[in-house]
Amino acid sequence: MGGERKIYTFAEVSEHNNSKDCWLIIDGKIYDVTKFLEDHPGGDDVLLTATGKDATDDFEDVGHSQSARDMLKDFYVGDIDPATIQAKVQQTPPKQPQIPQDKGPGFMIKMLQFLLPLIILGVALSIRLYTNKST
Repeated sequence: MGGERKIYTFAEVSEHNNSKDCWLIIDGKIYDVTKFLEDHPGGDDVLLTATGKDATDDFEDVGHSQSARDMLKDFYVGDIDPATIQAKVQQTPPKQPQIPQDKGPGFMIKMLQFLLPLIILGVALSIRLYTNKST
């Protein structure tokens, strides 16, 4: 196994981004996971959305088991040229609009959770008072 490791550029790896040819970059190594797409417990979409970028954080965030990490060895095809991935990492994703915490949809739900029981209690007391005055 004294073969030389193949080094790929980010552009080369990015071309492998569909269900018939899917490569991922994890910890500076490149894996061809095409044959694993149908068997992936999280579904093939998870893997396909991780193409075209460094998927290390995505992989680590899930908390893969040691057996999943060992499976990567079977899919290894080479290493990424770190100089080519740096240019891509520096690009910032588009900013998402920030909703103030007190103005978002969660605020309305919290208000309803607070007010609805009070309204029900008020209606119940009003009915009771009304029926007691009638008799």
